[in-house]
Amino acid sequence: MGKVYAKTMFSEAAKRLQERYGSRAQYERLAAQGESVDELGPVEREFIAERDSFYLASITENGWPYVQHRGGPKGFLRVLDGRTLAFADFAGNKQFLTTGNLATNDRVALFLMDYPQQARLKMIGHARVVEGDAALEAKVRVEGYKAKVERVVVVDVVGFDWNCSQHITPRWTEEEIEAAMG
Repeated sequence: MGKVYAKTMFSEAAKRLQERYGSRAQYERLAAQGESVDELGPVEREFIAERDSFYLASITENGWPYVQHRGGPKGFLRVLDGRTLAFADFAGNKQFLTTGNLATNDRVALFLMDYPQQARLKMIGHARVVEGDAALEAKVRVEGYKAKVERVVVVDVVGFDWNCSQHITPRWTEEEIEAAMG
């Protein structure tokens, strides 16, 4: 866990509860050992490249959280550099909830799961919607995937944390089952 993630996410109320239930010292030690800047390293980059979906949380104008599933071919969520992610916003149901939310509040959380390995990576950051940037669209376009790229969402990562695997139920995609049986 990076220092930035812990500093940002551990509110005073959370710290009081950690103290009450005996986990505060552990989290203080982890935060002290972390980097002062949460930068995506080789392990995170590889994990992200293998995902074919993730969950994206944004905040409505009225302060309500909104969580949306994002899916595509493996690797559609791209690491542009150690602190920046981007993905194509493919044509969808035309609700524009996340896009609308980002117009008034750029804070987001991403939740990436690897169900077979029982691993999850949580990230927080600031997101922006970019339209009409051909060079950026080329970076996030997935060869052979027919979905139309309408815009690009760029996430400046503030922090991340690998989370406990204890209660993740293993699940497999058809592709993973076929590979295991083949």
